[in-house]
Amino acid sequence: MSLLVVGSVALDTLETPFDKMDDALGGSATYISITSSYFTSSVYMVGVVGEDFDKAHIDLLKSKKVDLEGLQIIEGGKTFRWGGKYLDDFNQRETLFTHLNVFEHFDPVIPESKRNADFVILGNIHPGLQMNVLNQINNPKMIVCDTMNLWINIALEELKEVIKRVDVLIINDEEAKMLTGDNNLIRAADQIMEMGPKYLIIKKGEHGAMMFHEDKVFSAPAFPVKNLYDPTGAGDTFAAGFTAWLDKTNDLGFDNMKKAVVYGSVMASFTVEKFSTKRIENLSNKEIEERYNKFVELSRF
Repeated sequence: MSLLVVGSVALDTLETPFDKMDDALGGSATYISITSSYFTSSVYMVGVVGEDFDKAHIDLLKSKKVDLEGLQIIEGGKTFRWGGKYLDDFNQRETLFTHLNVFEHFDPVIPESKRNADFVILGNIHPGLQMNVLNQINNPKMIVCDTMNLWINIALEELKEVIKRVDVLIINDEEAKMLTGDNNLIRAADQIMEMGPKYLIIKKGEHGAMMFHEDKVFSAPAFPVKNLYDPTGAGDTFAAGFTAWLDKTNDLGFDNMKKAVVYGSVMASFTVEKFSTKRIENLSNKEIEERYNKFVELSRF
């Protein structure tokens, strides 16, 4: 099986109540690709960086067997940079700066050999770019799409066109309310499902996630993390764990989709324990399965 990832690759400046880190490896495509590598050996990443992107980051991705044929490296250009500061409870984040650099003119080109990928994850890039990708790929088994409040605010009609064409939409609770104008998540979910996706996952941060499909609803708690260090990339890692599990098992039944939600939550719980991608760079399969089993036990009654 194979998984195509399209999104941002970034260098982040992160500040939390505990520490600060400059030029940390970040970006949706980065988190998704590294996480997916634990489930599938065929991860294709499409993104763009400048010549300032450290070779060590390239080596890390290659060590995870991530196929970088679709990664554009722009000579003379600078990599997308974002700076953010988390407040004491981590529920609020202040953006300090955003420098799009080469990402401003990113035109995702899917290599011909990757257009038949079985699963596709569209990171939270502009809906116009997501549509560009959709027009290049050939009949994947599942398309998973992430988005964010910015695109709901400035590119709503384009986003709705994308939503019509994807199988799974992943958003958080605030975005679901913004997208529909309804503060009741269940009613909001009904309205979003009418927009076209077969499945909808609404993330609720520390309160877990809900998955909707036809008349079925599955709710999973978040894994209780003792040492919350950096929430950056947790949503991307969730999407990766969810999709990559489906890619690994090639089972799109609702019961297996439930397991996929749990694996998404498991992988996100690792991400937040260290800055940047540090915690997910050297996980073992044993660690992942042990946490999955703890999660199942936590949820059983």
